[in-house]
Amino acid sequence: MSGAGFILAINLFVAGLLASAFMMIAVYDVRRISARWLALAYALGVAYLAIEAVIPLMSNARMAVVLGFATFLGATIVLNVGLAHKYDSMPPWKPMLAFLALATLVVYFVQDLPRHSLGRMMAYQLPFGAMQFAGALLVWSARKRLDRLDYGLMAILSVSGAHFIAKPFMAHALGGWGTDPQAYLGSTYALFSQSLGTVLSISLALLILVVLVRDVLGEATARSETDALSGLLNRGGFERHAAAALRDAVRQGLPVTLVISDLDHFKAINDSYGHASGDRVIEAFSHFIHESKAGHHIAGRIGGEEFAIILPGTHLAAARLFAEGARSAFSALPIQGLPASCRFTASFGVAELVAGEGIDQLLRRADAALYEAKKDGRDCVRLAAGNMAQLPADSNIVSFGGKPPSA
Repeated sequence: MSGAGFILAINLFVAGLLASAFMMIAVYDVRRISARWLALAYALGVAYLAIEAVIPLMSNARMAVVLGFATFLGATIVLNVGLAHKYDSMPPWKPMLAFLALATLVVYFVQDLPRHSLGRMMAYQLPFGAMQFAGALLVWSARKRLDRLDYGLMAILSVSGAHFIAKPFMAHALGGWGTDPQAYLGSTYALFSQSLGTVLSISLALLILVVLVRDVLGEATARSETDALSGLLNRGGFERHAAAALRDAVRQGLPVTLVISDLDHFKAINDSYGHASGDRVIEAFSHFIHESKAGHHIAGRIGGEEFAIILPGTHLAAARLFAEGARSAFSALPIQGLPASCRFTASFGVAELVAGEGIDQLLRRADAALYEAKKDGRDCVRLAAGNMAQLPADSNIVSFGGKPPSA
């Protein structure tokens, strides 16, 4: 077996493993449509490599060469469909299928050209390069949501596309790609082409796998940190994200404030209207909090009817304004499925981070302020001990009912 033939055998085995890996992801998460397409792409890669392996055994390999070309180009198109699903783009089916048909027809007719003519080589290799660049563009279409792994994937697709375009020139530099299809695997160009192609294809496949696994793990983590009823972070998720926000704020020298709220007389709501109605009140308050917070705020349901919001970059006075606005607006909010005359209220405790505090200490101080709000009649905002001195001298905001904020 020639060196190129040995690499071809390795590629055949690796492509089968990759197809199986993508299929396992698709089976694990049936919603991940992209993994199914990627598994199909590498299964087509296996078929293409099998065709390449049998070409040396044929006396007239014209149709096998054309079939191999169409199979591999089809694999790159299917890979692009998988990328389109991964990055939430509409797969450009019609132009890609038209391109497949046209390119295959061209490759069929250029078989009549001299084997080492540049036009024949370009007709064979350029379509693969074009599809790799199209894949890079599909990734780029989601640039607002990309991270370094996604940009790395786009870079490898671009390098792979450039590699296909450069192949005809490599072939000329290395003495051609064999006097006939049967001699291809014995050529120096075949050894170089198969080796470089192996490096790029495995790099591409492994990076796509890493990206998919990252997404699967990220979504699993998000599900484990999300409260099913409210759609907000659960206590564990909130504490983890809040601790990270505190570290970032301290590192950047920014203020950070915590607002804790608790639905008033919640047991009475369940007793009077039933637990399903109590759930609707929680859902309504959660939705209200989600819509009220800014994108960089962190909100969670940390108890049965208790909620918390971290406001990075926000001083105590602004956080109290936020809490007062939320308290006032929620008290006027009708709840779907409950009598129109029913209105519900919430109490709030507010604490700003002080030097040396962690999330646990901040939570305790905000919770103590919430307890003061409950003790003072509910439906009001109270500030944590140790933060009153941080209010502006001209601050005259009072809680609901005209009661002055107390420590």
